[in-house]
Amino acid sequence: MEFRDLGKERLTKAELDQLIGKRDYKKFLNPRNELYRLRKMKDKPPSRAEAINLMAQEPNLIRRPVVIRGGQLVLGYDEGALKKLVK
Repeated sequence: MEFRDLGKERLTKAELDQLIGKRDYKKFLNPRNELYRLRKMKDKPPSRAEAINLMAQEPNLIRRPVVIRGGQLVLGYDEGALKKLVK
């Protein structure tokens, strides 16, 4: 298992682009983040490219934890989804 503290070791734009892949990039944005609220991203989401740039600059904008196992990904604390992932 690999653990990465995104606050200390930020994801690059290329890593974010690969991580998001074909998924909805808006699901990676943390609605609790101040920048998310200030920019009213819920009502006016940034473009995919802008979101990736912002998340690379401001790691707290990324919904966490990000847990990947095999091809499955869980964003944010979802106890049920995390339990299914570790079975």
